[in-house]
Amino acid sequence: MNIRTDLAVERREMHENEKLEGVKTSYEENEECKATIIDILSEEGAKLLQKPVGRYITLEMSSFPDSALISDGRLFLLKKLLKELIPEKGEVLIACLGNTDITPDAIGPKCAQCILATRHIPHQTEKELKLPPLRPVSVITTGVTGKTGIETGEIIAGIKEKIKPSLIILIDALAARSIKRLGTTVQICTTGLEPGSGVGNRRQAINEKTMGIPVIAIGIPTVVDAATVAYDLTGREPADNSYNDMMITPKDTDIIVSGGARLISLALNCALQNNLSEEEIISLTLS
Repeated sequence: MNIRTDLAVERREMHENEKLEGVKTSYEENEECKATIIDILSEEGAKLLQKPVGRYITLEMSSFPDSALISDGRLFLLKKLLKELIPEKGEVLIACLGNTDITPDAIGPKCAQCILATRHIPHQTEKELKLPPLRPVSVITTGVTGKTGIETGEIIAGIKEKIKPSLIILIDALAARSIKRLGTTVQICTTGLEPGSGVGNRRQAINEKTMGIPVIAIGIPTVVDAATVAYDLTGREPADNSYNDMMITPKDTDIIVSGGARLISLALNCALQNNLSEEEIISLTLS
């Protein structure tokens, strides 16, 4: 059966007892969070896991933090791993993908509300307000092609040509194979993404090849393919083809999306704005 998942860690689990050529797996963890780091090093490894060559980091936790507990091991590990991927200098464009009208697809727009946009702040204003030097960051919400009539990749490419960032960071909702991944998982990868691929609506790829600069993608799984769930429960493909067009999402998706967006945006702010303390960033974005 064609298993539908955006998570590299789930692709690796399908080969759990196999040694895969061109695939390296390592781990990092603390009391609140565990990270599985999968490096796909060759085209052979890419073919086995059906993912492009690059690094895939999957963070697993009991749940996304609420406001009272946001500064704990989950934030610490996510922030640390992001810093290892993000160059220390250079302007950054953060593109938040998704549809605000569909809760499971709203992770990107939710993040955009809490990410510090600083590109427009002149250095003189920083001095007058007694702010430390801020890294220039731009934030956009791209909408979806069905509403804009424009491919998401075209929007990002056009803005990239105008403002000349050194890095693009994408934020989007993902699809998982397992229900247990919903509300407990964050994936970071260095290979960009193809919007809509997790729900069978694959659009133009957004990656280093198409953009000409490094692209990092961050996402949380909010849906599971119904046919995949049926297969995992019964061991057989569903006889009814209507399952192929059905996605499952939990009843508390709004809480999952809000908590996940809060975690991702705060981690990005901390990773990008090294001259601001964690307490200052929390007060600026979550008050």
